[in-house]
Amino acid sequence: MTTSALLFSDFKSSYDQSVAANLTLDEYFQHCRNDPMTYALAAERMVRAIGEPRLVATKADPRLLRLFGNRTLKYYDAFADFYGMEGGIIEEIVSFYRHAAQGLEERKQVLYLLGPVGSAKSTLAIKLKSLMERYPIYTLVDGDTGERSPLLESPLGLFNPEKFGARLEGEYGIAPRYLTGLSSPWVQKRVRAYHGDLSRFRVQRVFPSVLNQLAVAKTEPGDENTQDISSLVGKVDMRKLSKLGQDDPDAYSYSGGLCLTTQGLLEFVEMFKAPIKVLHPLLTATQEGNFKGTEGFGAMPYQGTVLAHSNESEWKKFSSNRDNEAFLDRIFIVKVPYCLRVTEEVAIYQKLLRESTLAKAPCAPGTLPMLARYMVLSRLKAPTNSSIYSKLRVYDGENLRESDPQAKSVAEYREAAGADEGMTGFSTRYAFKLISKAFNRDSSEESADPVTLLKVIEESIGTSDFSPDLQKACTVHLKEFLIPRYLEELTKEIQAAYLESYADYGQELFDRYVAFADFWIQEEVYVDPATGVAFDKSALNSELEKMEKPAGIGNPKDFRHEIVNHVLRAQNKSGSEKLLWTSYQKLREVIEKRMFAATDDLLPVVSYFAKGNAEDEKKHEAFIARMKARGHTPTQVRRQVEWWTMARRQ
Repeated sequence: MTTSALLFSDFKSSYDQSVAANLTLDEYFQHCRNDPMTYALAAERMVRAIGEPRLVATKADPRLLRLFGNRTLKYYDAFADFYGMEGGIIEEIVSFYRHAAQGLEERKQVLYLLGPVGSAKSTLAIKLKSLMERYPIYTLVDGDTGERSPLLESPLGLFNPEKFGARLEGEYGIAPRYLTGLSSPWVQKRVRAYHGDLSRFRVQRVFPSVLNQLAVAKTEPGDENTQDISSLVGKVDMRKLSKLGQDDPDAYSYSGGLCLTTQGLLEFVEMFKAPIKVLHPLLTATQEGNFKGTEGFGAMPYQGTVLAHSNESEWKKFSSNRDNEAFLDRIFIVKVPYCLRVTEEVAIYQKLLRESTLAKAPCAPGTLPMLARYMVLSRLKAPTNSSIYSKLRVYDGENLRESDPQAKSVAEYREAAGADEGMTGFSTRYAFKLISKAFNRDSSEESADPVTLLKVIEESIGTSDFSPDLQKACTVHLKEFLIPRYLEELTKEIQAAYLESYADYGQELFDRYVAFADFWIQEEVYVDPATGVAFDKSALNSELEKMEKPAGIGNPKDFRHEIVNHVLRAQNKSGSEKLLWTSYQKLREVIEKRMFAATDDLLPVVSYFAKGNAEDEKKHEAFIARMKARGHTPTQVRRQVEWWTMARRQ
């Protein structure tokens, strides 16, 4: 079978599984007996589609432990690409549907995503709608004409819980809470036509579909002067009035959002832009499980869920009006702020790039982290008695106990900032505009690197319509943090590519430090096996400080104990006599600072000036090759080396 034939066959198989299937009412109840998902409510199907979480103990990961404390995080595969939302936003959404599925108060409320523009509210809505498509629903069909109920209502709506609840529970295991006793005027008309013979009804299994507006629909606020409740509850079909009466259920157009999602999910975009009179049908639909149409016949059933989202300004305007108290009490708010962790913000950019034609374009190391820092800084509230740059690093899970004693814990920063942190600042959309400009700035090469990004950021500040205060803050972040931080990172990158014996030298320093620290702790004399030179405790301390001071180690005694204990535990656990010098990040950073204490001897090799001899030229070519191996294009290497040479002199 050819590749295309296999593709077509798979599509046909997928289509066959989703096509509608017809049952008798008796067959439907047999399905109910065997599979409770046959009559499951919308929230229950959503919980099943989301699936069970993977439990991750934060104490096993130092970064997660610092971020979330000693707790167990729940990761849901359905939301795996919503970076930075675990342990908060996602868990709140899941808990809403779980509680609604359990029949608690949430089943009567509207799930409302509140957040700034570009904070992924719409993306969350798209994901929830796709999850609602996962499991089928069962709806009544006119047995005489084959017409499906325009409201996609459940067959269980035919049965009054007081009369039939105990019997259905005993025979089929259907709990009385699934029986509403509410069927639509469309169904009631056919019950009368059948003279109560329910066996004439048929049941159809259909899969919810965003494309076909089956049990999943979206509604938007229209013009304030013309919009009415028909966008939610439908209206009479004028074309049918020549044959049917206005109060005939068959003359009604069930095109409203509530009509289409009786057993599914209704997304209300920018809900609070709509006039309050338009929102009233949502109250009875969610609270009482039914809603009235625009005509005189009876109410229509509703067992779906409503998902709404809007910006904070619209919510504040709506919630400040005390006339809306009845509606406010029926809202389940989930705040969706911007991401405040650099690592997860980078993952968001990587996801966006993967979905674009820039997926294969070269992106130099450090580019996306630089952009993420710039974005997150705009979203953070400046702390008192601490640096905002330290806060940025703490929020990303870094341990600053040694380098910045004034840095606070994540919990302390959050408590001081309040619940609204992350609701303002630059959006992810704005970030992607900046990275797009960086990729397309050089006409000779479609690529991005930190030097180009710095220029793009600087230009964006100068040409923007930011307020003077915001412009000043952005400039400070650029000059005082982004550029110095990148200069430090690029220096390490260049030095690492420069040193031919980088690994061997680092291992030598690692082993030497551990040996010196161990003998210093034991207060014993160390004799160098290679040279025979003896080092007493004072001499050992002097040698250790040569590595610790350039790295800014504030408490060398504790640091030495920590390193030695770590190495001994690791060696005992693995049975290895030697650990790699890169195995422990803290000591690795100390060693790198010692290795790269001087940079002047690098310039003749890494610079693009004419070389004085063939040996330097050979080293220069080798340096470029190692930079390429580290993820830089030749153009990016030259641009970054020239920037680094200039920045060091300033």
